[in-house]
Amino acid sequence: MVLDKLGEALKNTLRKIAKSHFIDEKVIDELVKDIQRALLQSDVPVHLVFDLSKRIKERALKEKEQPGITKKEHLVKIVYEELVNFLGEEQKGIDIDKEKKPVKIMLVGLYGNGKTTTAAKIVNFYKKRGYKAALMQLDVYRPAAYKQLKQLGDSINVPVFGVEKEKDPVKIYKKYEKDINKYDLVVIDTAGRDALSDELIDEINRLNKTTKPNMSILVVGADVGQAAEKQAEVLSKSCDIKGVIITKLDGTAKGGGALAACSVTDAKVMFVGVGEKIDDIELFNPKGFVSRLLGMGDIEALLEKAKEVMDEEKAAELGKKLSTGKFNLVDLYDQMKAMRKMGPLSKLFELIPGLGNLNLPKNVLQVQEGKLNKWKFAMDSMTKQELEDPDVLSRTRIERIASGSGVSTSDIRDLIKQYRLVKKFMKGGKLSQKNLAKLMKKFGGKLPGM
Repeated sequence: MVLDKLGEALKNTLRKIAKSHFIDEKVIDELVKDIQRALLQSDVPVHLVFDLSKRIKERALKEKEQPGITKKEHLVKIVYEELVNFLGEEQKGIDIDKEKKPVKIMLVGLYGNGKTTTAAKIVNFYKKRGYKAALMQLDVYRPAAYKQLKQLGDSINVPVFGVEKEKDPVKIYKKYEKDINKYDLVVIDTAGRDALSDELIDEINRLNKTTKPNMSILVVGADVGQAAEKQAEVLSKSCDIKGVIITKLDGTAKGGGALAACSVTDAKVMFVGVGEKIDDIELFNPKGFVSRLLGMGDIEALLEKAKEVMDEEKAAELGKKLSTGKFNLVDLYDQMKAMRKMGPLSKLFELIPGLGNLNLPKNVLQVQEGKLNKWKFAMDSMTKQELEDPDVLSRTRIERIASGSGVSTSDIRDLIKQYRLVKKFMKGGKLSQKNLAKLMKKFGGKLPGM
């Protein structure tokens, strides 16, 4: 998961609140110290940590809980809201108007932060959402820059405009200026430097004047931690940077520092890179991000992933059914097919409310991954009636399905059991710790501490 250690520390803090019999000043002080410790270990600047913890304590001591919620729930609400405010406003991504093509996005930043890979990730992100997109290579300093971008472009089937061995980026742009007009989005990869310098700023300004991008975005690695603030500040002021993309957020303890540092600049975080694969990029949504850190899930991120593998109408329907717990085997079948394309179950579970804070054992998730293919074969051998109403699945029907699908009767019974259990325990889109423990027990798993 993104920022594993920070997320686990915050979830442990919330568990302490849940176990407290009374919420008094002593409990609040302990909560604040736990949050301070968690944020400092994630490289968040000290002054920002103390500002945040001060606001949490003041609100916790002064505010009265709203009708219908307990003091514990109110305290969790305060922590959630202050962490969201701390990370800044939500950015809606790139505004693409097909009537005013092309929208040109120029990526800038230092060496080693992943600009080239990020360029391909952005193009792939919007291509999956129905936009006609292309890549342009204006990095003329790094050896094999064009070859790397071309390989990435070929892997996602998008064109790459560039000239290998050409040393003037302006000449490359002028050569393809007319060709890019038929695309909705063009992402431009530029050269980096080892450090912030006048040479880098001059280069960016020169390309800005030539390409006239709709937006310039800074790409910065999470592993630079608090140093991200200086990069964002200098480049946003001198080169009109409008947004930031933070890469490598899945593999460093300094990610909290990079997020916090960029949130206090004029250039806000727009996307985060959460892995090495071409699909591992997400719109940065502070509400969903904090919700995931606290183990509360992130339905918006789940729906964004769903949009990549199903149309918007089906994605919306998926969200509705997740939030109500009303679905049949047809829905389960569609969701299973989509989930196979959306990534590993372990990552998807982080996004589902009620599952992200349960530390599900890896062996349980692996068992479920292995069963999905067998369940798919079984469903392919079922009638429409059986898919829509699993209660009609008698012993003879199960034997018929097993014979037709090459799947054992016990696997089919596991599928039916899974369906009934999930439908029974899913309430308002959430599985309680107690009920999920029962569910896991049914499948031979055991939750930690249960």
